[in-house]
Amino acid sequence: MWFWVVEGWSVVDAMYQTATTVTTVGLGEVRPFDSSAKLFSIALSIVGVSAALFTLGGVFEQQLEHQLARFGRRRMDRRIEALSGHAIVCGYGRVGSQIARFIAARGQALVVVDASEDRCATATADGYLAVCGDCTEDDTLLFAGIERAATLIVSLGDDAAAISAVLSARVLNAEMRIVARANAMSSEAKLKRAGCDRVVNPLSQGAQRMAAFAQQPAVADFLDVVVHDGSLEYRLEEMKLEDGSPLAGAGLGEAHIRARTGALVLALRNADGTFVSNPAADVILAAGATLIVIGTADQLGALQTILGGAAARR
Repeated sequence: MWFWVVEGWSVVDAMYQTATTVTTVGLGEVRPFDSSAKLFSIALSIVGVSAALFTLGGVFEQQLEHQLARFGRRRMDRRIEALSGHAIVCGYGRVGSQIARFIAARGQALVVVDASEDRCATATADGYLAVCGDCTEDDTLLFAGIERAATLIVSLGDDAAAISAVLSARVLNAEMRIVARANAMSSEAKLKRAGCDRVVNPLSQGAQRMAAFAQQPAVADFLDVVVHDGSLEYRLEEMKLEDGSPLAGAGLGEAHIRARTGALVLALRNADGTFVSNPAADVILAAGATLIVIGTADQLGALQTILGGAAARR
C-alpha cells in the first residue's frame, strides 16, 4: 500500500517490491528508494519476518504438542493393554476421585473412565491411567480393558447412564464384580437388575454412618480406622478359599488358624452368599468360601501362605 499510494508506483510494482521485501528474497529495488521508502522497507522487513517466524513457531509448537499427546496416548494404551485383574472407575468427580484414591492405596491397578477431558487430565496428573470417553459405550469400556478387569465401580451423577454402563459392562465381562452408586432410591433395584453385585446409595450410607458414630462411636471409629484409615497395625481383609487349598474341607478348629498365624477369623461367607458370624470350631471350611479375617500384615501374609493362594481382596 505504501509503495502504491505514497510512492506512486504501479500496483504490480508495489506488490512485487512488497513480496521481495517481506520474503527477504532481496532481488533489488524496482525503482530507486528515497528516505521514506527505505524506512518503510526496514519496518516492513522486520514486521514481515517477525510475523512469519511467529506463525511458523505456532504451527511447529502445535504439531509438537499433537505428536507428544499422541505418543503419550499410545504409551498409556499399551500400559492399559498390559493390565489384568485391575479395577475400572467410571466417573472422576468428587466421589470417583476418592474411590480411586482408596483403591490405589490398596495397591490395585486401576483405570479411570470419564467423558470430560478436564477430569481425565486431572486423573492423569494424579497418577492414574485414564480413558476419555462415554462409559456407556462398549468401545470405551474395551479401551479400559473391561474384558480383563476384576472390578468395575460406576460413580456417575446420572442414574440412567449408570444403568446403561452396568448393562454394557455385564455383557462384556460376566465374571467381574460391579459396584454402582445410586443417586435415587428408585434406581437401586434397576441397577441390581442390570447386573450390579452391590449398589451404594451415598445418602442412605451416610445416614447410617452418622447414626453409628452417634450411638456407637467406639465401634464406628474402630471399623473406620481398620477398614479405611490404615493407621492401626491391624487390618480387616477377606481371603477366598480356593479349590485345592490345604484347608479346604477341614474344620475351623482343625485348621488352627489363630495358633498358626495369629490372625482371627471373624466371619465366613459361604459360596451361596450366606454369612456365618463368629464361626464355631466345627464349621467346615468349604472350597469357594471367603474368610473375613483381622490381623497384622505379617499375620495375614502367613494365613495367605497357608491358604495356598493369593488373597482375593475386593
